[in-house]
Amino acid sequence: MTDNENVESTPQGDEAAQQQGVAREEATPEQLLDEALREKEQFRALSQRVQADLTNYKRHVAEEQLESRKYATSSVLMKVLGVADDFQRGMENIPEGSVSASWLEGLKLVERNFENMLKSEGVTRIEAEGKPYDPREQEALFFVETDKIAPGNVVDIVRQGYRLHDRILRAAQVTVAKQPTQSEQPAAEPDRSEENA
Repeated sequence: MTDNENVESTPQGDEAAQQQGVAREEATPEQLLDEALREKEQFRALSQRVQADLTNYKRHVAEEQLESRKYATSSVLMKVLGVADDFQRGMENIPEGSVSASWLEGLKLVERNFENMLKSEGVTRIEAEGKPYDPREQEALFFVETDKIAPGNVVDIVRQGYRLHDRILRAAQVTVAKQPTQSEQPAAEPDRSEENA
């Protein structure tokens, strides 16, 4: 089949084929060469764009895979943090003198192993106590009136918060200081300038 046979045999199709054939026949070899070179440059530019898109796509997929692997353990780590919290509360509530020193040392060793395992997975504690309250890392459960700590600073940590690499794994639950309210108005001091006169 020739090019002319591919075109529909309608009056418009025949006319278009004839114009194309006439245009090519009338073109000089230099014009045909220029047209071929233009087409070649267009295809080269298209090829380069497609290759750049493919390279960008591969890089994007590789970054996503790395990110997925980096945070894949987060759900398991959340469960481990619950166990670590319970263990820590248990350690804090052991009555003094109720267990032997070697047994207590064994429990402290287990606690250190928990902490080392979390660190090896990229988990770090959010340091909050005494620092300004940050709603991105902390959840305020209570506000306490106190003049011992500046208002807006964390007084106490109710539940420890953790980061996994650079993301918040679990926000710290904290108690935040607030300005004490003045329940009674202080008595107005007498004007001393009148007494000195």
